[in-house]
Amino acid sequence: MIPLGEARARVLRDCHLLPVVEVPLAAARGLVTALEVRTDEDVPPFANTAMDGFAVVAADTVGATDERPVRLDVVGTVAAGSSGEVQVRSGSAARIMTGAPIPPGADAVVMVERCRPSDDGSSVEVTVEVAPGNHVRPAGDDLRAGDPVVAAGVELTAGHLGVLAGIGRRTVEVHRRPRVGVMSTGDELVEGPGPLEPGQIRDANRHTLLALLDELGCESVDLGIVPDDEAAITAAIRDGVERCDALVTSGGVSMGDFDYVKVVLDRLGDMDWMQVAIKPAKPLAFGTVDGTPVFGLPGNPVSSMVSFELFARPGLRRMMGHEGPGRLIVDAVAVDGLARRPDGKTHFLRVQAAYGEDGRFHVRSAGGQGSHQLSAMAAASALAVLPDGDGVAPGGTVEAILLG
Repeated sequence: MIPLGEARARVLRDCHLLPVVEVPLAAARGLVTALEVRTDEDVPPFANTAMDGFAVVAADTVGATDERPVRLDVVGTVAAGSSGEVQVRSGSAARIMTGAPIPPGADAVVMVERCRPSDDGSSVEVTVEVAPGNHVRPAGDDLRAGDPVVAAGVELTAGHLGVLAGIGRRTVEVHRRPRVGVMSTGDELVEGPGPLEPGQIRDANRHTLLALLDELGCESVDLGIVPDDEAAITAAIRDGVERCDALVTSGGVSMGDFDYVKVVLDRLGDMDWMQVAIKPAKPLAFGTVDGTPVFGLPGNPVSSMVSFELFARPGLRRMMGHEGPGRLIVDAVAVDGLARRPDGKTHFLRVQAAYGEDGRFHVRSAGGQGSHQLSAMAAASALAVLPDGDGVAPGGTVEAILLG
């Protein structure tokens, strides 16, 4: 067996950055910027008000209180989207709406709650003294022309896209979203309802992996179920590597499996067949076919998911320009303890994690820990990482990988 770190390093070695493309902002969420973006303009582009109220000359409000308000003549209204061409002089004020430009002559805004307009709207009593700049957002208060907006290597979030739209960008240069093919192999696999023949099982892995790829932000391609036939497997793999940036297979990588997948991949590509010192997901195949990364994951459903988390996710994220595996790792409290026996492997137990009042995550077993028990994996929200040994006592600390 080889250490987890060595196996992951082998994967990352052949997962290279995808080409740079220019995409519309609507298609860019979750992608990684290839270049730094700077703004050519100030944001906001003009001084504006942060409040509904009255634009005034601050000096006019000196000494104003509820009992002794200052009366000012109202010379107009400035709405958001207007030019703001209402002249404010000492002794006057302009009604103003949030986001509207500060009119010439005004240097402060009094919020509407501290003002008492006359019934006919011709004047207003200001009941509070304000300083120059009160509730005024200066031009360039957020960004100045020439400022960096988004650095290279940043995963674009909704906030980033809003900032880019706010400086007039319609597109952004990013590393391309990977197109990843998924196929399951095995004569025993079937799909859909209906009675099963002896020895048959329904294919869960392909649907699970397609969903994980969608969550990751990849474009997934369903390559279907491929029988244990050398010609069929060869055709499916050739089709996958021609159409996709990476290929994920499920089944045919364990020591006891029929060796059709191994025969085909060894003939078509440069593959490593690894036994990794982990449980579950010990068997892993990884390599390239015509330069396309191929992840050969185990057939047991839990092993397939754990293997995806430990190897495929980091590899695909590297291709997208991300740093790190993309899951939050925390120190958690093993409420009831997590038992295991020494066997030379790192164990990944399926656990339910909850954030406690003590400011720490608390984890408990999600159920059965067999590599075939997908229902417990579905109930899990984290993987507890147990180094070789006897496990963790009740109330002890364990490292947990949060799923989602």
